Amino acid sequence: MKISKVAVLAVLTMSLTNPSVAAEFTKGTVQKVDTRAKKVTIKHEALTNLDMPAMTMVFSVADPAMLEKAKEGKPIEFVADRVRGKLTLVEVK
Repeated sequence: MKISKVAVLAVLTMSLTNPSVAAEFTKGTVQKVDTRAKKVTIKHEALTNLDMPAMTMVFSVADPAMLEKAKEGKPIEFVADRVRGKLTLVEVK
């Protein structure tokens, strides 16, 4: 199977321009952790990828293990996105 140079360049260009490739972390402070509902309330800076200003809001977590990193009153750095229509933490430092 032959792949043309144009096809390879197109794929590389698309991967470099895709915003999900270079996830931007947002800083915030954990306000509440709800392990039963698998949700975290965070007072955060502006979410540029979601075009949202700084505010306090509730996020679902993509992986319940993320709840272990979230401690009430502690700073957090995270990436949020819409997953199946819900604002979700998809990555946590």
